[in-house]
Amino acid sequence: MAKRIFSGAQPTGNLHIGNYLGALRNWVALQHEYESFFCVVDLHAITIPQDPEVLREKTREVARLYLAAGIDPAVSTIFIQSDVQEHAELAWVLNCVVRIGELERMTQYKDKSKKQRENVSAGLLTYPALMAADILLYQTDLVPVGQDQKQHLELTRDVAERFNRDFGETFRIPDAYIPKVGARIQALDDPLKKMSKSDENANGRIGLLDDADTIRRKFKRAVTDSGTDVRFDETRPAVTNLLTVYQLLTNQTREEIEAHFAGKGYAQLKGDLADATIAFLEPYQERVRGISDEELGRILRDGADKARAIAEVTMRQVKERMGIVGA
Repeated sequence: MAKRIFSGAQPTGNLHIGNYLGALRNWVALQHEYESFFCVVDLHAITIPQDPEVLREKTREVARLYLAAGIDPAVSTIFIQSDVQEHAELAWVLNCVVRIGELERMTQYKDKSKKQRENVSAGLLTYPALMAADILLYQTDLVPVGQDQKQHLELTRDVAERFNRDFGETFRIPDAYIPKVGARIQALDDPLKKMSKSDENANGRIGLLDDADTIRRKFKRAVTDSGTDVRFDETRPAVTNLLTVYQLLTNQTREEIEAHFAGKGYAQLKGDLADATIAFLEPYQERVRGISDEELGRILRDGADKARAIAEVTMRQVKERMGIVGA
């Protein structure tokens, strides 16, 4: 029996090239090795206020971006989190298993709560319990995550082990899958922070739906390091970040890339990188536009049905072990 993977993205902000290179690209490859579940996690999005119409639109947009990236509904299960009620149901159960101290130690909670202060929702604190429910519902073996989510996955493992110890063997203990290259693409305006779809400065990211002129403008403004050599060098994070994106888009080796840019400056690097990005994104965007509302709706309904069939079994086991008796 094939092992399972689960992952998802929030329908907030605009998915960018870092999301593709660090996540979607790997999902496409992994779907042929594992039984795959890819979710648009709209319940996670509402830990902070959202415009309902925008949230609905973005949820479907993210699903289209999954499909256009090459996630195949004939191979993978693609669905919207809120269409499977067991996610919220298991999250409540796990809220009663996880400790407040564990939740308060989560780095993302500490960072976001500092910004919001008195307006922090309880959902922001308990976000990791919902993430754990997402993963554990499907008896997941492997979770493709970025470094920023690794702490949440470690908590998921701890909660699963605690539940199994206290109520009997119920959940598989998932492992992280973190790619060696491209797991963390940095912002164009600050190479010391991750490229983010929620960053107020849109110049720090290349959106998957950005047009050619916007892409060229953003790369032209990208921060670079002192010096003039165009080569991979961890002490020069800005140039190394640009070269990493170029490497992942062109599939060239580091040696080939450094030879190509030998004796050339940053302007050449930015121009060639813009060309490579546009050459990749234009057909991608065509695929996004080619997915009709009818086709998308059918895929998401089928995906929710498949996901629900597995989630129901897990939730029934959880209730039986905890003594939650149904009618």
